[in-house]
Amino acid sequence: MIPPKLKAGDHVRVIAPAHGFSPSFTTEMRKRGEKNLGELGLTVSYGKHVDERNEFDTTSIEKRLEDLHDAYADPKVRCSIPAMGGSSANQLLKHIDYGLVKKDPKIICGLSDITALAEALYAKTGIVTYYGPHFTMLGASKLVDYSIEHMRKTFFSEAPFPLTPAEHYCDSEWDTQKIVNEDRFWPVNEGEAEGESIGGNLLTLNFLLGSEFIPDLKNTILFLEANKVIDYKDVQNTLQSILNQPNSDKILGIIVGRFQKQTGMTRDLFWKTIKSKKELEKIPVVGNVDFGHTVPMLTFPIGGKVKLKVMENKASIEVLEH
Repeated sequence: MIPPKLKAGDHVRVIAPAHGFSPSFTTEMRKRGEKNLGELGLTVSYGKHVDERNEFDTTSIEKRLEDLHDAYADPKVRCSIPAMGGSSANQLLKHIDYGLVKKDPKIICGLSDITALAEALYAKTGIVTYYGPHFTMLGASKLVDYSIEHMRKTFFSEAPFPLTPAEHYCDSEWDTQKIVNEDRFWPVNEGEAEGESIGGNLLTLNFLLGSEFIPDLKNTILFLEANKVIDYKDVQNTLQSILNQPNSDKILGIIVGRFQKQTGMTRDLFWKTIKSKKELEKIPVVGNVDFGHTVPMLTFPIGGKVKLKVMENKASIEVLEH
């Protein structure tokens, strides 16, 4: 099920199911995030506990659940966006009131550790969730026009749209050095596929393997990204863990996000990583797509439908249902 689309005047609640706001996230950045969402005609409020941080950079499970459940229970709230990612969203999964989530389907969008929450909500309720910018990315980075435009296409319209490469990018939301996107997409395995889009952060997905909180891989196109906490060797291993999952032989295609510099992943290493997986030799694979921990980033639906076409020197991606 696709949650209702947004319209001008709708209300967004910022919550913190993983880490609370970083001390580095200034008042000015918070206002910038509000302004960027305001350009979409949205108003913003905050959960009670978004600024709380303990020694694990988060707050209690109970307080995080309170903010999540409050957002779903409030009929004025039509979309939730996490403050940031982190490392602890999977602590919530067994305690979420999935009946409450089903009662009033709403948009929820985030990235990184929010993979755990987004995948679980879709797996347990069948309601489409979204992998896209969190609030810190919308406030800390000044390179967000591309991100905002893709949020507009995803959240305000039902029309299909292509995913096109950004002209410039930065290595993270905190980075100010703009890099020209000369490489664009990295085609590896040729082919064409249409299927259900699921995925997110590669390491966080590994935390869900074998649980009830990861969707079936059958007839899917996987969106996968890895940030700087792992290197290119870890990408090899965490990808293999997914390929060891039941129904991994039914995956129809793979779309990989741009790697941060500290992963050490290059175009050549990416090509070798994919070509080393015999499980992937008959399905289309493309890399260096604008999602993950670099900015700007697109938004893709977890549970939507995507069409992927990869040729020798180019690739096209179209979001069909979102």
